[in-house]
Amino acid sequence: MQFLNGITLLLVYQLVGEVTVRLLGVPIPGPVLGMVMLFVTLMIRGKAPESVDQASTALLSHLSLLFVPAGVGMMAHFGRIADEWLPITLALLLSTVITMVATALIMQVTTRWFAKPLAEKEGGDE
Repeated sequence: MQFLNGITLLLVYQLVGEVTVRLLGVPIPGPVLGMVMLFVTLMIRGKAPESVDQASTALLSHLSLLFVPAGVGMMAHFGRIADEWLPITLALLLSTVITMVATALIMQVTTRWFAKPLAEKEGGDE
């Protein structure tokens, strides 16, 4: 029963995100907004309920199954992929480099952001 409660809660947040996006016309995917809402709720609560923990663990343990539709889609469009391999490869490489650079910059900023209060706290103890 815990799993059903957890998966229901996850789907409710996804639905609320989807409805909010459609009503407000926000240019982000509904499930992403729902995930942000869930994250905020969990941060306020301080921990995840047992049902959500159980459901998310079960979903993550079967994560590889979620890649099956993508693999089938690639095989169904193999001819088109073969025809357009160069732009696809360039887009993948460029987006990977941009993501790595953005991640590195964000990591540097957040490290400095969190290190500053820690240094002030240690300096105040003397």
